Amino acid sequence: MDLFEEIVRLRRAGQRGALATIVHTDGSIPSYESSRLLVREDGSIVGTVGGGCIEAEVWAEAREAMSSGKPALHHFSLTAAEASEEGMVCGGTMDIFIDVMG
Repeated sequence: MDLFEEIVRLRRAGQRGALATIVHTDGSIPSYESSRLLVREDGSIVGTVGGGCIEAEVWAEAREAMSSGKPALHHFSLTAAEASEEGMVCGGTMDIFIDVMG
């Protein structure tokens, strides 16, 4: 499914969603800069920002953004010092902007 077509469909249907976009990276991450994840109002998703624990955290932040109606920028560290207990030791960092639609 094309993510942008889904955004248009949601808007036409009057449904809410949140679009998470990787806007900056440094070092190794499980995806690439400009990757996107669309979280629909019902919690289902289209796209990816890397999967695993990061995607679960972004999903939760997207749900929070939809609830508050406010966009947000989040920083995620995947280095050994910050993330080893979660199994996210890619070695890099990334910033993800979450924008609310609807």
